[in-house]
Amino acid sequence: MKLAVGSTNPVKVDAVERTLESYEPTVIAVDVDSGVCEQPWSIEETVTGAETRARRALAATDADYGVGLEGGVARLEGVPGLSLIMWGAVTDGDRIERGSGPTLRLPDGVAEQVEAGGELGPVMDDLLGTDGLAESEGAAGALTAGLTDRTQALGEAVACSIGPFLTAYYDSDD
Repeated sequence: MKLAVGSTNPVKVDAVERTLESYEPTVIAVDVDSGVCEQPWSIEETVTGAETRARRALAATDADYGVGLEGGVARLEGVPGLSLIMWGAVTDGDRIERGSGPTLRLPDGVAEQVEAGGELGPVMDDLLGTDGLAESEGAAGALTAGLTDRTQALGEAVACSIGPFLTAYYDSDD
């Protein structure tokens, strides 16, 4: 299985490699633009970024699948506060599938800074005194005391978006 990931972020590449380890994947990192803001602000914008990354990564390679991963923030109906969201998209060139990773409420102080125009990664770096948190454990790791991390969380989005390609349960949908 050959996959093109629409990012050179090592965490996103690792999420694909780890999640699909049993398929012995060949994973190619492709630097593409997501087509959305650096800090996506809704489920729709986050999904659009993942879809765009998947399509552009596939178009730039001879891979079997293009994979796009995008993190964003959103206010969700029925859920207080601002939430960190993660979405994945996978395409084979004919069809595109989407799936989400976990959702996590952001602390009020972090949410206020993001709402004031800050990007989550740098806001978290300032809070924690780190540099490049988005390329390591991510906000997901810091805000769950290590119970999950960005790689694992994005891996769930990979699993949920590629799953329909790997099982026959969706064949009747076409």
